[in-house]
Amino acid sequence: MRHLDSPQQTETIALKVEYSPVWEVILGIAGYTHTQLRHTFDLDEEWKAYQNSMPASLVQHLKEIEQTNFWHAMIMLQDKFSATSIQDFSNQLSQLPHDHFYETLLPYVSRDLELLRKTTAVQHDWVDLFEQYATHFDQHEYLASYVRNLGHYSVQEMCDLFNHALNGWFEWVSQQEEWEKWMQALAFEQKQYSSIEHTNPIEEIEKITGGIKYLPEPSVWTVKLIPHVSYRPWVLEKRTPETKLFFYPLKEEYLLEPGTPSINLVRGHKALGDELRLKLLYQLLKGPLSLLEMSLQFNTSKTTLHHHLSLLKAAKLIRVEKGIYSANPAQIQGFSKSLTQYLGDLL
Repeated sequence: MRHLDSPQQTETIALKVEYSPVWEVILGIAGYTHTQLRHTFDLDEEWKAYQNSMPASLVQHLKEIEQTNFWHAMIMLQDKFSATSIQDFSNQLSQLPHDHFYETLLPYVSRDLELLRKTTAVQHDWVDLFEQYATHFDQHEYLASYVRNLGHYSVQEMCDLFNHALNGWFEWVSQQEEWEKWMQALAFEQKQYSSIEHTNPIEEIEKITGGIKYLPEPSVWTVKLIPHVSYRPWVLEKRTPETKLFFYPLKEEYLLEPGTPSINLVRGHKALGDELRLKLLYQLLKGPLSLLEMSLQFNTSKTTLHHHLSLLKAAKLIRVEKGIYSANPAQIQGFSKSLTQYLGDLL
């Protein structure tokens, strides 16, 4: 078969690693206000230790963000702004037209619903439009209530909340002695990936993030990789109509002092230091199970099991996909060597 047209260069996604103190502040707020999983975050013990020094006004603002899930809104705004400081974020926020403000904050569903999303953004005084759009997220953990909350707050109320929360958290967290070390490590991470090979972006994403396997999506032409400390050990995924965001945990070796055990080592021993969790891991090594199957097998409530499984998952000893839990043999075998590697010549 003969082709008349000359072949054109294949277009690939744009890939970038982006760091900013603003991202770290927003992710700190997101992690702190995620009360159901906060016990699995690397910084949970530090947050508890410094909690008494947190101003009452910040506590109140964080409570409101927890209730509204407006941390999601701040992530969407920072993706648009790429602000380099809290002041830069605030300045850009004050200049954003109201319809652009709502279009940025309203989560993307699909191409079929883009007209409704954009109509809601333009006609943002109509609460019924937010209610209608929210129904498309009824199966989501928090986006349905998030969209409804957008319809019940004014732009000024949200902007005031964002500015107060960001400034309050920054002033609080930057007083902790490790903050400057985090900023230096994150800046180094961005610098070493300032030039990325774009011919095979899927492999680059997996290499940079330490294992994220990205499947290209229609209409997504930019992938941002944002390293973080505050949301460790979790990977957070978000998307806009044209951009995919992966927030990946910074490599732990950047943060450790000699003689300090890795969080993975501590987290793993914590996860295994319970009889029920050891039994759960034993059964999952035999084969995958759903939460319901484990609840029946161990005669334990789903809420209790979810707590124990979240600790095993945070230690990467198990995986979950579409509600089915399975063991991670490679991680279990690697973990068994980690204590020996840590103690090294002292044995």
